Amino acid sequence: MYSIKSFENGFEYIEIQNEFASAKIALQGAHIFEYVTKRGSLLWLSEISAFQSGVAIRGGIPLCWPRFGSLDSSLPQHGFARTEMFELVEVIEKDAATTEILMRFSDSHATRQIWDYKFVLEVKITLTQELKIELTTTNKDTKEMMLTQALHTYFNITDISNITIKGLEEKPYLDTLTNEQRSDKNSITVDKEIDRVYQEVDRDIILIDIKKEIKLHTEGSSSVIVWNPWIEKCSKMSYMNKDAYKEFICIESANAFDDFKMLKSQKSHTLSLIASF
Repeated sequence: MYSIKSFENGFEYIEIQNEFASAKIALQGAHIFEYVTKRGSLLWLSEISAFQSGVAIRGGIPLCWPRFGSLDSSLPQHGFARTEMFELVEVIEKDAATTEILMRFSDSHATRQIWDYKFVLEVKITLTQELKIELTTTNKDTKEMMLTQALHTYFNITDISNITIKGLEEKPYLDTLTNEQRSDKNSITVDKEIDRVYQEVDRDIILIDIKKEIKLHTEGSSSVIVWNPWIEKCSKMSYMNKDAYKEFICIESANAFDDFKMLKSQKSHTLSLIASF
């Protein structure tokens, strides 16, 4: 079952519940900010996140589109999709345990002033024993478009000191804090600020916490970002408590840096993530 609800300020979201999971998805940014099963909450959401028109939600899975980061100074950081209103196309309750939600965002006069392309961006979210999100871009223009993007997923954890990330061993990465290209043989643990863009990723990633393991399977991508702001940066970030860095790790399925996509006219590309725990 599903319903469309809103906060007191009119900010709208979809609430879904089936046999295995419940979720909340904002119409702004097609932003899933809650996914809960009997095993607990998969996604982290800031206690002081704003649910306001034009303000990005801090937590859940923001959509960085059509640019990841600030690589293109002509666009807002992480693009503009995460603060745009999406159309709810349909909700399909396939059975008692499976719900599919399709949302869509298309170009307009306003978007073409920022990014001069005609496009259709569709987000399909499937809720079952696992969470699946598919981000499909279709180039509706007559010219080729460059695309970088990310599913900027905040995972809920017991404590940052308790986690290990496996699956990125020996993969090359850019440490954006030092601008160094590196690779490591060991699994990832976090005891300071981390901001790495991994490339050539071709296997599943496992996030190990003391109470759970989360398996991440990505398609349409060979780049992954691992990010946690740590103490100093966290204390300065908007809509985030000063110790929030202990509560989450971001592992982002992406098309970033050398993994950018060039879409010819009328062609599509899908970036997808399946998270199970």
